[in-house]
Amino acid sequence: MKYSKEEVMQYVHEEDVKFIRLAFCDVFGRQKNISIMPPELSRAFEYGIPFDAAAITGFVDETHSDLILHPDPETLMVLPWRPEHGRVVRMFSYITYPDGTPFECDTRWLLKKAVDYAYNEGYVFDFGSEQEFYLFLLDENGKPTVTPYDEAGYMDIAPDDRGENIRREICLTLEQMGIRPETSHHEEGPGQNEVDYQYSDPLSAADNTMTFQTVVKTVARRNGLYVDFSPKPLKDKPGNGFHVNISLSDNEDIRSVHNIIAGVLNRIREMTAFLNPTEKSYDRFGEYKAPAYVSWARENRTQLIRVPFSEKINKRAEIRSPDPSANPYIVFALVIYAAVEGLKNKMEPIPASEINMFNADADTLKGFTKIPVSLKEACEIAAGSEFINRYIPEKLINIYCGR
Repeated sequence: MKYSKEEVMQYVHEEDVKFIRLAFCDVFGRQKNISIMPPELSRAFEYGIPFDAAAITGFVDETHSDLILHPDPETLMVLPWRPEHGRVVRMFSYITYPDGTPFECDTRWLLKKAVDYAYNEGYVFDFGSEQEFYLFLLDENGKPTVTPYDEAGYMDIAPDDRGENIRREICLTLEQMGIRPETSHHEEGPGQNEVDYQYSDPLSAADNTMTFQTVVKTVARRNGLYVDFSPKPLKDKPGNGFHVNISLSDNEDIRSVHNIIAGVLNRIREMTAFLNPTEKSYDRFGEYKAPAYVSWARENRTQLIRVPFSEKINKRAEIRSPDPSANPYIVFALVIYAAVEGLKNKMEPIPASEINMFNADADTLKGFTKIPVSLKEACEIAAGSEFINRYIPEKLINIYCGR
């Protein structure tokens, strides 16, 4: 449910809300927040709440350190793990300079611009995200270890799968927050899990991705465990993927999906620095269903993009190269711009490849373009990309690529 400002004010008054968290994220997608009390809510809606942005990685320096948070009432959510009496709610926020100008490193605003651009071009998208994560034990001092919570494998069941109750609690918590879980299971790695939830519009989907990570971390800690969303937590074990699903709303034309695939594949190398922003991201590629080449297919999980089987009307493309260290607002924005490019120009993708890319011989693989093999290569490509420079502010490119 999406709320208006008046409905939020009424809810806070009637439902014993004592703390309101105004959430945002830094340029790398790490969630931050500031809490206000109910008497400050009307001021927050009218004028915004200032904060010291110099302390946030990649924002501003100490000479002009004030930025302003403006809560988005449509994103109101109760945090169900907080007390029922004296409730805590959360709203995502936009960020501006004191004069009201949008802050260029507000990546949520960046995604909203992309959504508005697509809408003006006649396209409305749905997005879904699937993020894998590892559960590790804590030591006697409560510090994270790299000892997996279990040694179970793909879709194993209890007692081998010890994460069953954790996933159950995650699903129930998401449901309480208005995010509808669809499936959950043990993944291939020891202690590795996945919980999938319903797709939505791009902005809500990115917000839900941020919420999902918070819920998983909170539930795990309550159960004495540590969650690792990093791209490659364990050497020689499967990495964590962030599979991005995109479709046109109310669309049943597979040709449109082909245009989207073509647009994304055409720009994927230029986007990779933002889809895979850490050195460890590149250790994941080329094994355990993580792609290494610019390719696509139907159903085939060894490809960079696949078109999953679905009984639903909507046809979707699943982009399999991103990992959970990426900022979802930037990822979705870039995917939208590339998809619109493909749709407007009626681009056709390279031929589908139904081969197993992990077992293919060297001669076969010579026919495919590789995605960047290191963060350095990805940044060099991004920095020189007209596409990236058109849609990503120079300041953000400099932060990611160290120019």
